[in-house]
Amino acid sequence: MTNTVALASAAAHGVRGGGRRIRRLWRESLRFRTTAITLALTCIAVLVTCVAMALAVQNNLWAARKDQALRDALRAANSAQSALYSADTQRNPAALIGLMRDVSQRVGGVSASQQFAAFPINPQGTPGFTQTGFDRAIITPQLQQRVAQDASKQWWQPVSLHGSDGSAHAGILVGQQLNVPEAGPYALYIAYDLVDTEQTLALVQGSLWVAGIVLVALIGAIAWLSLRTVVLPITEAADTSARFARGDFDVRLPVRGKDELAVLGRSFNAMADSIEAQIKELGELSLVQQRFVSDVSHELRTPLTTIRLAAEMLNDRRDEFDPTTARTAELLQTQVHRFDTLLADLLEISRYDAGSVQLETEPVSLAHLAEDLVDEMRPLALTHDTELRFIAPGGHTPVDLDPRRVRRILRNLVGNAIEHGEGHPIVITVDSDQDAVAVGVHDRGMGMTAQDAERVFDRFWRADPSRQRTIGGTGLGLSIALGDARLHRGTLAVWSAPGEGTNFVLTLPRGARSLDGASPVPLEPVEPIADIGVSTDPIARLEEPGTGGAGRGSA
Repeated sequence: MTNTVALASAAAHGVRGGGRRIRRLWRESLRFRTTAITLALTCIAVLVTCVAMALAVQNNLWAARKDQALRDALRAANSAQSALYSADTQRNPAALIGLMRDVSQRVGGVSASQQFAAFPINPQGTPGFTQTGFDRAIITPQLQQRVAQDASKQWWQPVSLHGSDGSAHAGILVGQQLNVPEAGPYALYIAYDLVDTEQTLALVQGSLWVAGIVLVALIGAIAWLSLRTVVLPITEAADTSARFARGDFDVRLPVRGKDELAVLGRSFNAMADSIEAQIKELGELSLVQQRFVSDVSHELRTPLTTIRLAAEMLNDRRDEFDPTTARTAELLQTQVHRFDTLLADLLEISRYDAGSVQLETEPVSLAHLAEDLVDEMRPLALTHDTELRFIAPGGHTPVDLDPRRVRRILRNLVGNAIEHGEGHPIVITVDSDQDAVAVGVHDRGMGMTAQDAERVFDRFWRADPSRQRTIGGTGLGLSIALGDARLHRGTLAVWSAPGEGTNFVLTLPRGARSLDGASPVPLEPVEPIADIGVSTDPIARLEEPGTGGAGRGSA
């Protein structure tokens, strides 16, 4: 029983697997789908044609065989009637019996069938004759009645005849009336065996079905080969397009002949040449742009240093100037500092564009790094009447990261939150799991629409161009922050809604692990900031055994 169940389960599994493979081929293979449709339509056409031809052959064959039997029976009946008319029995019963014997021999000599019999229609007449092998049971009362009523016609009916081996096959029984002088009317029945017709019909129908199956197979093979000549160039074009999309700009389609596929190949190659030329041109322009930005930034360093020193000197002595000149010196130093920051950001952007940025990783606790950054930013937050709340349920275990770049990301996120938080508390959350560590910066400021959130990492983009910056910034901070996150194989995501604030979440993988699944810090805030208690106490700093320096605690 167990083996039977196992075999049934295996068979069902195989059927399901075969069905899935067929569905996959139907979706993915143009050749399979077209061939299947062609075979299906061909099978329907061949089936209809074979059935129609078989029925036509059957009807014509049976009709021809029936007409042949009727003609043969008519000749035999006419011959027998001639013998009856020419005989003179003088009402002698013995002579009449001899006459019937002669008639039987004449019918057997003229007719192609040896199964016949003659019976007097009047029961009191002279007995007739029956050829050996004729079964009187095949004569139906309806046929007897029609033969007895009408002497001018032939009557026939299909019957089932039995051979010497007992097998049944089709036959035709023909009945006709004979007039025996001085004895009255007789009924002559001749049975024709149609076994040869059945064999011929079976041979013809079998030949039709075999020819149909061969035709379907040939059409399927022709369709498969024909489609192969069309699908192979399409497959080559798809593979070439995929390689071209992956950056292999030297690939081209082979062109053979002058047909439509050759025209497609030449058009594709021309398009590839044009795209390759444009990509090279854009690449050269990009290199020129990167080199220009890098060169200009480097060249501006020397004069900017001189200007900054002069501005600092003037700003240090602004108390000696009149109020207008003193304010001018103060503004000059502020703008020179902003210009210096812009040059640093442009240099960093040019390094990213050139692909020359490298990480300097070391084991660092993200929670401790974020806490130090929050403490550093508190004075700035106080100038904006903003409270910074730090929560770190996880993230204390050191992970390999570049502390300078991660600190720059957090400084940018917290600075933006202070500027756009409109005085509401800002929550900085650090958490971790076995695959990643994450930090979120959530403010309850004006927020952004979904369209603005999609562009927030674009260079020099601002959600509200009319709004003045209160902290400064170059418009490149979030773009650089996104680049730093990706350099760590991490992500920097944003959630924002008008009137509900903004939440940035930086997620970094642990070691060589890839980021799969949700971040340890949810992107969409779970609870309002107002419901969160006061900020946590600073993380305790513990002395490491055997060292005199201060170490970081870990959770």
